[in-house]
Parts: sequence; C-alpha cells; structure tokens
Amino acid sequence: MQIKYIDAHCHIQFEQYAEDDIKLIERMREEGVAGVIVGVDLKSSKEAIVLTKEHEHLYASVGLHPNRVGQENFNIEKYRELAKNPKVVAIGECGLDYFRPSEVNDEVKRAQSEALRAHIAFAVELNKPLIIHARPSKGTMDAYDDLIKILKEAKAAHGGAVRGDVHFFVGGIPEAEALIALGFTISFTAVITFARNYDEVIKNVPLASILSETDAPYIAPISRRGKRNDPLAVIDVVAKIAEIRDEPVEIVRTTLLANAERLFTLKH
Repeated sequence: MQIKYIDAHCHIQFEQYAEDDIKLIERMREEGVAGVIVGVDLKSSKEAIVLTKEHEHLYASVGLHPNRVGQENFNIEKYRELAKNPKVVAIGECGLDYFRPSEVNDEVKRAQSEALRAHIAFAVELNKPLIIHARPSKGTMDAYDDLIKILKEAKAAHGGAVRGDVHFFVGGIPEAEALIALGFTISFTAVITFARNYDEVIKNVPLASILSETDAPYIAPISRRGKRNDPLAVIDVVAKIAEIRDEPVEIVRTTLLANAERLFTLKH
C-alpha cells in the first residue's frame, strides 16, 4: 500500500464505528490514508491495538485522557504491557483540559498535571512521542500556559527524549512558537475547513511543524458538516492547509506525510 496521508489522531475504535469499521478501514487503504488510533483510557487503548493487528496502515497510541483522570488511575504497568505491541507508536492522549470551569478546580488540575507528568516519564522511558490534548478555558490560554511550563521542566530533565504532537491545536502564534521550540508539532483538524480563527497560526508556523488529523468521529469537514467524521477527511484537512498557506497541495501533502512518519517513526 502506498501511504499518501496520515491521520495523526483518530478514534475509529469508538462505538460510532461498530457497524462499519472494517469497511472504513478498507476505504482508507484504497485512498492511501494511514491512521494513528488514539486511546483515551485503558479499554479504548486495548481496542485501538486490536484494530491495528490485521491492517498495515493502522497504528495505535495508548494513554489516559485528562477528562478520564477522575475515573481511572493511570496504571503504568498495564499501559507498559500494551506499549510492548510494535504497532504502538505513541503515548497518549494525555494532557490538560480546563474547558469547563464548573468541573475544574485546583484538585482536578493537580490530578491532570500529575497524570501528564507520569505520561511524559513513561514516554521518555519507552522513547516514544507523546500525543497531547490541551484545551484552555474560554477566552484564555491557561491550559497551554501550564502545559508549556510542564514541558519546559521535562525538557530540562530529559532533553530530546521529550517530543510529540499537541493535537487539535487551538492556541495562538505565541503558544505555537513555544511548543515548536520545545520540539513538538501541532496538528489541525477539519474544523479549519469552516472556521477561520486558525488561519494565522497555519500561515505563520513552519510547515515542518504541522501534522494533519481528524479527531474522528468528531468535527466533520464542511462537506459533511453535522455527520460522523472519519479519517478520510484528512484529505480535506491537507487541502485546506495548502490553501491557507497558498502553497502547492502536493508539497504540503508530502511534507505533512514526512512529518508524521518522522515523529511516529513509521516504516512502510
């Protein structure tokens, strides 16, 4: 199979695909779309690995989403067992989510921060990149501010071993530049096909620091707005990034493909 696109973040192990996951995976293969299936807890991390077993163009990431930290302890031994699978190419999705202030207090922030630090140490131990979720409270960059502080501490301790992608990036140019300086990529979803508040970041950061993703089943592109999303939408994402940057689609496609292959150490 010739891989043309990599969806750096999708959840096709979720129940939304229970009836047609194999058909979708075959369509991905036909279109040259590879995907990193991202776990949000132990169960979905296991399910991600199961889907990768029979399909060369699927990879997995294992981790505990910050919004699940109150429901599940990050049991590093169980995740270490999962990470032994050769199709596991990253650790996460982990991070900080402050989006709903009614649900976020100092204790919640402390627990999320502690879990994030544990994921970072785990990723360093395994020499794998992180997939990070950061969602600030409305009108602020608070989650990014805290994330950057934690990553700076980790880089000071572990250097280049700390790396990864900050998925579904919603920050501004200063946050993007700080994360890129720390050796991280930032990725964009199909939200860019109908919202313009991402354009300035996309135009101003190096193409070598961008990944394309879908976060499927969420946020379908404008052509399928309101419907279930899937990894095929990564084709729309790449085209829109090229349009926003006013660069040839083929150059953008091949660069984003190389970026993902480099970060996740994909061989095909």
